[in-house]
Amino acid sequence: MTRTLSWLGLLLLVLVSAFVNNSAREKRATRLLTEIPMPSIPFTVELLQTGPDQAELIRNLYQFYAYESSDWEQEDVEVDGRFYIHEEHLIRYWQEPQWSANLILVDGFIAGFLLIERSEFAALNALELADLFILKRYRRKGIGRAIASQVLMSGESDWLVRFYDQDETAQAFWRAVLDNLPRPVRTIELDDEPELLSYLVTRAVH
Repeated sequence: MTRTLSWLGLLLLVLVSAFVNNSAREKRATRLLTEIPMPSIPFTVELLQTGPDQAELIRNLYQFYAYESSDWEQEDVEVDGRFYIHEEHLIRYWQEPQWSANLILVDGFIAGFLLIERSEFAALNALELADLFILKRYRRKGIGRAIASQVLMSGESDWLVRFYDQDETAQAFWRAVLDNLPRPVRTIELDDEPELLSYLVTRAVH
């Protein structure tokens, strides 16, 4: 469930190798960086690919994601007071080729996450931008849109983007991203979940 964000340029730093120090006193990340230049704004945004030792951190952040979609998804918490997470699916982000769970950092602080999967539709040879979530403090700064645009323009793969028809905020966000993306984008029909809108971003550049 992606939230609407106004567009600003930024310096997006993709982390090649890093780990997160998640202690109570210091919630910053120690990191090795490769820089991708973009128009400057007064903070630094980083994308950090996590390892299996950070699965609990992703689980914790996912609770905020699930909470914000719980109204229109009609989801209740479990008996432990937490929203359900499909553990077998979650662990695949650290096991499957081309799957990844990534932290979004702003000036070294955790600001959200990005989940990427290899599409399992037989007819599609594409990666899927599965989930993008920005914490409220960091919204409406152009962070989500910049990251989504950068990821969808990266590499040689096609990209699948899907979101729920009922999620008006996600619809507005993805229209803003896809309408301004310098790659061909087309609507596709997939028969697994009819309530999902599906778009394929292809490699050819306009």
